[in-house]
Amino acid sequence: MPKINIYLPDELAEGVRESGIPVSAICQRALETSVRRVNAIRGTVLDNLDGDDPTARLSRFTDRARTVISLAITRAREQRAATVGTEHLLGGMLAEGGNLALPVLRVMEIEPDRIGRELERVSATVGDGAERPAALRFSGSAANALELTVTEAIALGHDYVGCEHLLLGLVAESDGAAGEVLRGLGVDLRSTRRAVTAALTGYVHLRAQTAANAQAAPASADVGAMLATAVRHELRPILDRLDRLEQRADVPATED
Repeated sequence: MPKINIYLPDELAEGVRESGIPVSAICQRALETSVRRVNAIRGTVLDNLDGDDPTARLSRFTDRARTVISLAITRAREQRAATVGTEHLLGGMLAEGGNLALPVLRVMEIEPDRIGRELERVSATVGDGAERPAALRFSGSAANALELTVTEAIALGHDYVGCEHLLLGLVAESDGAAGEVLRGLGVDLRSTRRAVTAALTGYVHLRAQTAANAQAAPASADVGAMLATAVRHELRPILDRLDRLEQRADVPATED
């Protein structure tokens, strides 16, 4: 049976040794699950999109994430694009309007409207208005971004794939127009991962707070603004802890 080396942080390795858990069996099950998810997304992005619901096979994607992908396909066809690109995925995310990726971007001081203007500029540069058949496939960069989306969710230990993971996938993908737009606005992968982690923590905080104050909260409350506030509340200690860990990791070994 082939052997794969897995590297762990010191504290986790010590905890594993003390607990005596069956590492091999746990890793095998986790890897089996991850392989199935990655293969599922690969099969989907390589398929022809000419169907009633091209997202039907994305069972681990949230409803909002599937809506974003459907909107992306619609946008690509309306623009007579040859394929569904990363710019269409990012545009679908903006159009959906209620997903967690948008407050994450706002916390990073990137307004969705600004992204929309940049996407319009990219579309004007790329599109030529030529008559083409409806876009029936994802572009290579969009397929890569969706695969990275799944791997980002797996890396965070999540059993679902949401729009926050899609944002990470778009930033991580090196060739697509969406990543170019986001990076041009100052969005980098490391900071986005931090903000997503804080957003998920802040979302839990927001849900608890909202439940406790359900009677007092106005019906028209801006949930996005509330979430952004919760994220900022949670982000600072997480960033401080990550900075401390990174500083420890960067400390050079002392010579004997």
